[in-house]
Amino acid sequence: MTTFTASRVLDPRSFPTAFETEEALEDFLATPSQDLIDDLARVEGDLLILGVGGKMGPTLARLARNAMAPGRRVIAVARFSEAGTREMLQAHGIETIACDLLDAAALARLPQCPNVIFMAGRKFGGSSDFPLTWAMNAHVPALVAQTFKSSRIVAFSTACVYPFVPVNGQGAAEDTPPDPPGEYANSCVGRERMFEYFSREHGTPGRLFRLSYAIDLRYGVLADVASKVWRGEAVDVTMGHVNVIWQGDANAQALRCLAAATVPTSPLNVSGPETTSIRWLAEEFARRFRKPVRITGEEAPTAWLMNTGEAERLFGYPKVPLSQLIGWVADWISREQRLYGKPTKFESRDGKY
Repeated sequence: MTTFTASRVLDPRSFPTAFETEEALEDFLATPSQDLIDDLARVEGDLLILGVGGKMGPTLARLARNAMAPGRRVIAVARFSEAGTREMLQAHGIETIACDLLDAAALARLPQCPNVIFMAGRKFGGSSDFPLTWAMNAHVPALVAQTFKSSRIVAFSTACVYPFVPVNGQGAAEDTPPDPPGEYANSCVGRERMFEYFSREHGTPGRLFRLSYAIDLRYGVLADVASKVWRGEAVDVTMGHVNVIWQGDANAQALRCLAAATVPTSPLNVSGPETTSIRWLAEEFARRFRKPVRITGEEAPTAWLMNTGEAERLFGYPKVPLSQLIGWVADWISREQRLYGKPTKFESRDGKY
């Protein structure tokens, strides 16, 4: 087994075959490519990351810190309700500010940085309090878009803004009109509309980062499927196809969007280019685990799938291919390493999370 050794620049020719520890995994996720270093050098000024406390935020902040010149500030903002996150970020040279983004006055006191990554939002549990879901997914973006109207803003969004599309097609493109199922997904449309409106009003450059299923070994569709196979549980294939991307690649593309911002802001689909079969994934993990696989349901003719051709034109193919992701996840699950315990609920077709 080869293990990851921290280095300044990501080198696809020397990827590890596995990760012995979470520390090694997080160091790898925080290692920038030369492409990322070059793109961040093209945009001047400090970076403000709003809503850094989720699954992707801490490694995005570390990745940015490692890719940016030492004299530039990386400032991470969240409520920091999870113990240890703030201290970890500070230990890696990232400034932190505790802030409730629903508080307009507190938001106005944040530093006016030229570059903003917006990662805040509410999904899981959203159906238990729709007013809060809409406040986080539409009201907060309106506040942020006005407060940072002179900045570049890359706003995380989701493939859920699209309608389901045929699994035998090319996937939803950026010009596919949003028409999603469920109130959560419609609140995400609201988020995009707020950034679009204020970008148009103030000439704010930006991107709407429509992400589909980032993958870490501790969470994500691959971990969900692999865990079910490992435990002998049935895998539901009704939502039979997905796009997935390595979290490190997703974070790198989000940061590179700062150098590819448009006026007004515009959407960009980000995920792996493959339409990946859930049934095939289950069978592949079963083969690697030497375990039987249990399948339930039948594949629907439609799914949430995206065409990522524009992102590939801008950034190239993701650095970590699907085959590598499957191998890493299979090793992690088979050694029963820590999981976040936050299933993606990719099986849902009613938009309720």
